[in-house]
Amino acid sequence: LGRMADAKAVIAGVAKAIAHARENGIPVIYVTVGFRKGAPEISTNNKTFAANKPRFENVSPEDFMKIHPDIAPVEGEIVAAKRRISAFTGSDLAVVLSAFDIRHLVLTGVATSGVVLSTLCEAADKDFGITVLADGCADPDNDTHRALTEKIFQRVADVITVEQWAHSHK
Repeated sequence: LGRMADAKAVIAGVAKAIAHARENGIPVIYVTVGFRKGAPEISTNNKTFAANKPRFENVSPEDFMKIHPDIAPVEGEIVAAKRRISAFTGSDLAVVLSAFDIRHLVLTGVATSGVVLSTLCEAADKDFGITVLADGCADPDNDTHRALTEKIFQRVADVITVEQWAHSHK
C-alpha cells in the first residue's frame, strides 16, 4: 500500500466493506502473497516476480503475509497464501470457496492491474459471480485503475462502490 497515493482512502473503504460483510454474515477471506525464506517459488521465467526476487529473498514469510491492522482478520477468518499474482494460483482459495459453497466473490485489492485483474479473470473462467468494489482497489497508475474499473472489468463483473455494495445488502 505504500506506493499508493490514496492508500488511506482505500483502507477506509475496505474496512467499511469488511464491517458490512461481518454484520451480514458474509464470509471475509483474505489472500496474501507469501514466499518461503529465500523465495524458492520464484522462477527466473516469471518476469514480474523474478525482477523482485533479490528484494524478496530476505523477507520472512510472516512479513510477506502482514495485513494492515485497520483491515486485519478476526478470529476464525481465513487467510490464504498465494504464490503468484492471481489469488487462486498457489493457494487453497478454490478449496475454501468450495467448502463454503461460495459462488459469488466481492473483490478488493492492490493492485487493480495485478491481483484484482488476474483474480477477476480466473474467477470469471471458473464461473463465479463477481462484484468489484472499485474504491476498494488501487493501482500505482490511476489511469490504469480507471480504465480497468470503468471499461474492462464491467465485461465480466458488477463494478460498484463500497457504499453501493453496503446499501444493496441491507
